[in-house]
Amino acid sequence: MNTIPKFLLHNQQKNPHSPAIWEKKLGIWHQLSWAQLADEVRVVAAVLLLEGVKRGDYVGLLGENRPHLFSAMAAIQWIGGVVVPLYTDTNAQELVKPIQNVNISFVFVENQEQVDKLLSLMPQCPNLRRVVFDDELGMRHYKQSQLISYDALLSKGRHHLAEVSAQLDSELQRGSGIDPAALFFSSGTTGSALGVVQTHEALIERVQAAIKSEGIGSNDTSLAYLPPAWLAQHVFAYVIPMVSGSCVCCPESSETMLYDMREIGPTIFLAPPRVLEALLTQVSIRINDTGGMKRNIYDACMAVAKRVGTKIASGDSVSFTDRMKYSLGDMVIYGPLRDVLGMGRVRKAYCLGESIGPDLLLFYRSLGINLKQVYGSVEMGLFATLQERDPGLSNSLGKPAPGLELRLSPEGEVFLRGTNQFSGYHQDAESTRMRTDADGWFNTGDVGWVNEQGELHLFGRKQDIGSLSNGGYFAPKAIENKLKFSIYINEAVLVGKNRDAVCALVDIDADAAGNWADKQGLAYTGFTDLVALDEVSRLIGEVITETNAELANDPKSMHLQIQRFILLPKRLDVDDGEVTRLRKVRREAILQRYASLIEALYDGSTVGYFNAPVRHEDGSADRISAKIKIGNAQIFTTSPSQKAA
Repeated sequence: MNTIPKFLLHNQQKNPHSPAIWEKKLGIWHQLSWAQLADEVRVVAAVLLLEGVKRGDYVGLLGENRPHLFSAMAAIQWIGGVVVPLYTDTNAQELVKPIQNVNISFVFVENQEQVDKLLSLMPQCPNLRRVVFDDELGMRHYKQSQLISYDALLSKGRHHLAEVSAQLDSELQRGSGIDPAALFFSSGTTGSALGVVQTHEALIERVQAAIKSEGIGSNDTSLAYLPPAWLAQHVFAYVIPMVSGSCVCCPESSETMLYDMREIGPTIFLAPPRVLEALLTQVSIRINDTGGMKRNIYDACMAVAKRVGTKIASGDSVSFTDRMKYSLGDMVIYGPLRDVLGMGRVRKAYCLGESIGPDLLLFYRSLGINLKQVYGSVEMGLFATLQERDPGLSNSLGKPAPGLELRLSPEGEVFLRGTNQFSGYHQDAESTRMRTDADGWFNTGDVGWVNEQGELHLFGRKQDIGSLSNGGYFAPKAIENKLKFSIYINEAVLVGKNRDAVCALVDIDADAAGNWADKQGLAYTGFTDLVALDEVSRLIGEVITETNAELANDPKSMHLQIQRFILLPKRLDVDDGEVTRLRKVRREAILQRYASLIEALYDGSTVGYFNAPVRHEDGSADRISAKIKIGNAQIFTTSPSQKAA
């Protein structure tokens, strides 16, 4: 079984009636068994052959996680095609480059919105000859010859299945592990997104190592709610279920994800830091809305959890009294809270995408949720490192996965090399040469260190790390994570490289800050008014002061205290190029866009001025102009803890 469709047929033979996919539609969960899925995939593969799709062709996928999307992926790979998942929230013009770059002629889409995007760019993409849409709502009057519904495609495939049955069997057996399986685009945090092809062998072997390490089996259930174009979601929602025989669940929509998650009770959960932060914010807002005895009970139980929760989970020695306190807290707070978060049945939870702050890790682990960080990249596969032991409070990313080697440069740069690494960026030999040396070592762009157990720890991206003008080491990511642990801060970008002090650009969390402002009886009409309130600026200043106090307690980080800050007049937005589709900060783009505000932070000004164009999701342009007050944070010249003592 060296290709993913071969695993599909194995699951069909082994567990034909077991659920492969659950989908919630119109409030009802619908099951698709392995036998039903395999039969549908065979039909779709047949019609792809009839439509002229050949081995090695690139086929696009544009939609949210749906059973028909998974069927299409397996069918494409059955006949030797390469799937190219595209980000659903990408506007039409942004789709032109990837479609032209890999010469996509056939695309599976979800609904009318995605159809309209593709129809608008067809003059620029003349090779785009077929668009298959899943949801027929609003499509009645569309008569373009390139369009066909998924149901009509199935009907055609069933009608002609016998004609190509022998060819289907031949194509399946012809498939090899070295065949390309999917093409993903890198996140684009440091520049243009680059296409990376992953083979069946690379995906399968990485996943098999993870399945063995983590004990994932056919009884496990995962939730598919993140963009399918993200490698991590593709692996967790498609490759792992195919290889392990486990079940994947598709929520009705992003708005109902949390409710659907509570109903389905996944045992395996994947989330980038922004999702974990958002869940914590929702819980914190609800707790803040309570008072009196309930709040006191919550605070007391969480204090116990933070003190002994991770020790109990790791099997460390804990006093009988503390163990009883934790058990009581589990009945009263931790268990119900896990249920509210939809994690009541979660055995393994994974954080991917970028590093997570220790405070956020502590919160989830102290509740009894086994949350681990996973390190990887589009180029080197998702599971570049694996944790072989319970992480406890450690920020360890684990040891290199089987088949991978890791080394550090004298400057701490992380290099990886393995048998299944990518062969190069698609049609971009120059970028490949810049990231991979003659011996096959891939430069991840990260800086880190390795502990005595051989486990990797990260400081951050190399281009973000530097020094202050006084020579002090500057690594912003860890401090930004500390700030983001506050429910009032959605994102923080620190500035200080080659400057004489550290300052911060803060993107507030509108829900949490708005909830706080409402309780204070403050009047505002929108986001810009909210960040202009002196009271909100003082609130964020208090959060920064607490972070400065923590930094001042360590002589190595005392120089990194934040001296001044500014609240951004708008949310950091993907359409303005400030964050990626996965909401990862594009630091260089932000430093350029907010250059006038950054200069105001350093030239002693009391206010800064922002005037720049903004682009909405529908592609329309606008302009925002704002006068923003600059806040000053409290700086500690001596350790607060020593002073208190």
